Amino acid sequence: MNKIFFTLSMLSAGVVFSQSHSQKKTELTFATYNVSMESENYSPRGTKGNSEQILIHELNSGNNAQIKNIAQIIQTVRPDVILLNEFDYIKNPKLGVKAFVKNYLKVAQGGAKAIDYPYYYYSTVNTGQPSPYDLNNDGKLENFGSDAWGFGMYPGQYAMVLLSKYPIDVKAVRTFQNFKWKDMPEPLLTKKADGSDWYSKEAWSQFPLSSKSHWDVPVRVDKKTVHILASHPTPPSFDGDEDRNGKRNHDEIRFWKDYISDNSASYIYDDKGLKGGLAANSQFVIMGDQNASPVEGNAIKEGIQSLLASPKVNSEFSPASKGGAEYTPENAFGINHTAFWRMRADYVLPSKLGFKFVNSGVFWPAKGEPMSELVEKRESSSDHRLVWVKVILE
Repeated sequence: MNKIFFTLSMLSAGVVFSQSHSQKKTELTFATYNVSMESENYSPRGTKGNSEQILIHELNSGNNAQIKNIAQIIQTVRPDVILLNEFDYIKNPKLGVKAFVKNYLKVAQGGAKAIDYPYYYYSTVNTGQPSPYDLNNDGKLENFGSDAWGFGMYPGQYAMVLLSKYPIDVKAVRTFQNFKWKDMPEPLLTKKADGSDWYSKEAWSQFPLSSKSHWDVPVRVDKKTVHILASHPTPPSFDGDEDRNGKRNHDEIRFWKDYISDNSASYIYDDKGLKGGLAANSQFVIMGDQNASPVEGNAIKEGIQSLLASPKVNSEFSPASKGGAEYTPENAFGINHTAFWRMRADYVLPSKLGFKFVNSGVFWPAKGEPMSELVEKRESSSDHRLVWVKVILE
């Protein structure tokens, strides 16, 4: 049997039986996917994107080939809960997230079965939000790009959306968009070559840790709560020797390590002012494009390494694909890459508590395998690959 069909048949099952066949157990697939669905991706070359025009048009047309391929990939893997990174923030859900579900996911694509996500969560992010400061110290004050609180050419670029087959407890969602970087104990401070602070005192006092946002989204499954911890830290690149983005990436990832710990989260506060981290003995899944690899790239690796080493995180598996191994055959880590630019960047990390690991993978068929055309080029779908993990809810 073709391996990809074997994998997909495993993905399609939703319920398994215990060995005694006396008790049903729920099998869940969690996924993360950086879909590159930001307006500039669909803009004519040389024009500035606008999330209230360009992406809205494509989402409501139902005819964008790139988005249709993204939908087919999601329909093939059929996750129960999926985080979409780089999905522009569109305030009206009917024009944004609901349009994507209605016009693409609920329409069969390329032979895959339609899929519905009746529950979703999205909110504002820091990308493109103008600051009144010259954050990149280039002598020019701009209200977008590197002088925004998170890099973006317009507010809401590179945002994110969570889709779920299970109910979301929206009232209990915690967001950390406005948590100040300075309030993290021993943050990685950015310095100029002469040792002085990179950011002015005024800018540092207002600087948010999160380049987009950090979300704790409770999902209700079989009378249990699974906390989806979603984020998309800044790439540790596009700066200089001061490594301001690398340090922010490290601390954005560190935030989740502290949040799930039993004794390191007292400093944390959410956007409603509630203090503290995740309650002890909570089931959670950390997911998102972390823009960092524990073994490759230019990130400060201790950030992702410490998260993977957390005693509460099940990181004993590494999602893999034949396509990734084929794409970079000289690299032993290629089998675990999640982006065409050759790195493991995207993660789905369930808690050790409350889940039994079943399987995992990266949707990246090798050349000649079914659906390999969906990931042939960046323009085919995205520069990232969908990453999924299947678990049994215990």
